[in-house]
Formats: sequence, C-alpha cells, structure tokens
Amino acid sequence: MILEHAVLPVLPGREAAFEAAFAEARPIIAGMPGFVDLTLSRSIEAPNEYLLLVHWERLEDHDPGFRGSAGYARWRELLHGFYEPFPVVEHFREVVVIAGGAR
Repeated sequence: MILEHAVLPVLPGREAAFEAAFAEARPIIAGMPGFVDLTLSRSIEAPNEYLLLVHWERLEDHDPGFRGSAGYARWRELLHGFYEPFPVVEHFREVVVIAGGAR
C-alpha cells in the first residue's frame, strides 16, 4: 500500500469554500480504482493549511491512474484554484505500523 501526502496551503479566507469544494470532489477520488481511503485534516497552528493523506493500493493507481483520468480534470477544476503555492505531493511506503488502543 502507498500513502500519498500533501500539505495544501489554502488561500487565507477561502477555507470554508475549499472545504465545500472538497466535499464535492471527494466522491471523484473515492471512486478511482486502487483508492483505499483518505484523511483531510486542518492545521491548528496555521488554519489555512490542510494535510491530505490518501492510501492507494499501488503508486500507479495514483499516477498515472487518477492523475490521468477524466475525474482528475474535474478534481483539478474544483480544487486547484485554492492553493498558493501549489502543493508538493509525495508518496510513502509503510515501514512500521503500531496499532494503538481506543482513542
């Protein structure tokens, strides 16, 4: 499994609009082959920054899979206008996993 990591620097004052657009965009990525799950978190220290974590079955499911799809064109249309600067996307493989108890 692959973890996609992106810090999303949303233009200040556009956070609510970004979250609404993300809610519209979420089904696009969720329907892609190889998609496992995602988490979108908002920074406490810098409220206009979000952390997007997406698990993919394989790297190829994200790129070229999702990024080469018609769905990605709509994703880009909905979300890419919110970022300044444009996010850096990185991919990771798990090395150690420790499951904790109840939260």
